[in-house]
Amino acid sequence: MTDRTANLLGVVGLDVANRIEETARDVLGRAGETPAALVVIGHGTGPSNDQLRRVLGLSHPGTVRLIDRLVADGLVERRQGRDRRAIALYLSARGHAVREDLLKGRLAAIRPLLAPLTGLEQEQLGMLLHKMLSSMETTPAERRALCRLCDDRACTDCPIPADDPARP
Repeated sequence: MTDRTANLLGVVGLDVANRIEETARDVLGRAGETPAALVVIGHGTGPSNDQLRRVLGLSHPGTVRLIDRLVADGLVERRQGRDRRAIALYLSARGHAVREDLLKGRLAAIRPLLAPLTGLEQEQLGMLLHKMLSSMETTPAERRALCRLCDDRACTDCPIPADDPARP
């Protein structure tokens, strides 16, 4: 690996992150971990506040405030969890629609970066990214955090699956 390649990858990574954040602000009016919370909750498994906190890397009070905002915005519903002591989080109908807009917007924001590449180059880049990701030494929790904004419908052969990659 050359320093130049690493530097260029860092620039592309930062541009991708900026594009995703801008899309989140356009769709949701918020950035930070709010879009990721909608994507994770939208998997439909009814994560608890603590499970969501772990995926997002937030403190307990920060997660509670985030969920309070999402509930107040009509995007998330609190329901009885499997364990009567816990609350399960689910998206409302409006939350599902916003999540879909976020996921579509995220991919639409990234696609222009691929436009200068031929179809073959895009395929090769995909294979290289898959190889890079699959070689990462990460825990299941770290992998869930890395994929917290992924559209699992677009990545059917996840290179870094957790025990169940789509679930908190």
